[in-house]
Amino acid sequence: MLRKAFSASRYLVIIAALSLFVAATLLMVYAAIDTVEVSIGAFAHGISSKGAKELALEFIELTDLFLIATVLYIIAMGLYELFIDKDVPTPEWLHITDLDDLKKKLIGVLVVVMAVLFVEQLFGANGEAGILYSGAAIGVVIAALTWFLGKH
Repeated sequence: MLRKAFSASRYLVIIAALSLFVAATLLMVYAAIDTVEVSIGAFAHGISSKGAKELALEFIELTDLFLIATVLYIIAMGLYELFIDKDVPTPEWLHITDLDDLKKKLIGVLVVVMAVLFVEQLFGANGEAGILYSGAAIGVVIAALTWFLGKH
């Protein structure tokens, strides 16, 4: 009886998978709506070099939102595939066979998110020296994650 209870308890992960899927969907929809609003606002304010820079920064921020939504989706799909249905149809690159696969995919996307965040900070830095420290910190984290991936 205990064995059946523990075996069935794996379905509790569906709560996490569904919650992450809902979060990913909402963030994607929010980012899509924001993209439309930013685009409409860009044409309403006219064209200037300063406006173009601000527009580029806004689109980088939107890219960050889409990437975070993608991370949530990948984790949701990975958890579902690992605990609920290993035969769920996914593209080959999204196929997850164990938690290490899920960690690798997550770390890969996190590295991209950190790079986008740094570019976002770089655009807004206006020559501030603090950007160097931020870049170094992000570089150290990326190096540590790369080392971690190499060990596993």
